Amino acid sequence: MPQVVLVNPLIPPNTGNIARTCAATGTELHLVGPLGFEISDRYLKRAGLDYWPYVKLHNHESLEAFTAVHQERGGRWLGFSVKGNCNYVNFQFQADDWLLFGSETTGLSSEVIGACDTTLHIPMNEPQVRSLNLSVSVAVSLFEARRQLGYLQ
Repeated sequence: MPQVVLVNPLIPPNTGNIARTCAATGTELHLVGPLGFEISDRYLKRAGLDYWPYVKLHNHESLEAFTAVHQERGGRWLGFSVKGNCNYVNFQFQADDWLLFGSETTGLSSEVIGACDTTLHIPMNEPQVRSLNLSVSVAVSLFEARRQLGYLQ
């Protein structure tokens, strides 16, 4: 099953909402530091409600630490960015994909983008809207991957 990776997330409620989505779908959630908050943050906990026991949470102190885990487990790095080169609905997801999302303010760094197997974007019609909320982007992408792989039965 695809996994969700948040690289340097900054806003606790976004991460809490993403954790709730991951809990509901049985999806592993990887947080790659440095984080813009403490894991014990009350807004993070509130957004995740009482679902935290159901979150398959992995906390990695750095990109290097996360990269080591990825190398052990394999799979493709799929970076999501407003500048991605492929529309996510036209992409064929695989069960061992890692869906990478950057911080709310800067997105994925050029270092992470360069390490990705491909970069994907979610199309938006209004050019004045810079991006979607991080938790919305994760949910839309994760559910498309799950739909393609037959996990929505």
